[in-house]
Amino acid sequence: MGRIDKINYYLDIAESTLERSTCIRRCFGAVLVKNDEIIGTGYNGAPRGRKNCDELGMCLREKLKVPRGERYELCRSVHAEQNAIISVERSKMIGSTLYLCGKNAQDGSYVENSSPCTLCKRMIINAGIRDIYVRDNKNSYRHILVEEFVDNDDTLDGKVGY
Repeated sequence: MGRIDKINYYLDIAESTLERSTCIRRCFGAVLVKNDEIIGTGYNGAPRGRKNCDELGMCLREKLKVPRGERYELCRSVHAEQNAIISVERSKMIGSTLYLCGKNAQDGSYVENSSPCTLCKRMIINAGIRDIYVRDNKNSYRHILVEEFVDNDDTLDGKVGY
């Protein structure tokens, strides 16, 4: 068996982390790494103490057929990126890398073209994270420079979703 590269190693950990997700629509896992050490992890689920969607048996966004990337205020969950960020001091995140993996809850397929939502992008910028790797499928991923979120402010064009 060959040794996997570091990016896929951390993406595999993010993929394992998403198995804790309580979302019945899309499950995400995030891993924050700095200096080749994991400093934080997160998965999407309701805030501590509140009922999760899998316990309620319903997703309001799914029920209302809200398109991907829109109307996150209707979602019960704290996103995986947000949960990873809130568990780490900002000073430890500056210059770090975020690894993100998402799967559809119904069939376990990878979420196509997944990307942090607008609110998560804001948090990622302010956290000082430098790079993001997003798994597209078991064998491929995308690299995003967080600087691009600043330089190409998608909140100015009036488009929603992704």
